[in-house]
Parts: sequence; structure tokens; C-alpha cells
Amino acid sequence: MIVLIGAILGAVIGALIASRRKGRTADILQYAFVFALMFALGGLFATLLIHRAWI
Repeated sequence: MIVLIGAILGAVIGALIASRRKGRTADILQYAFVFALMFALGGLFATLLIHRAWI
């Protein structure tokens, strides 16, 4: 669940950053994808740490 929330949040943040920098559609999509990927990876590590802490 944390991974999906991170991916969505990252995509929104990436798209906002690219649009504020006056990026074209391809730039906005690329920023959204890369930020979604980074946030999802961070969410994956957070999920693993949380599950490891409970065992």
C-alpha cells in the first residue's frame, strides 16, 4: 500500500515540477515517471523496514 501511495504521490509531484519549469508534454511525462519510480522504491524500502521491525 505504501508503494502505491508513493508512486501516485511521486507522479503528481514530478508532473507539477515539470509543468512549473514550463516543460513540454514529454518532459512532464518523464518527470512524472521518474519521480513515481523513485517514490515507489522508497515506499518499498519503507515497507520492508516496517515488516522487518514487527518480526
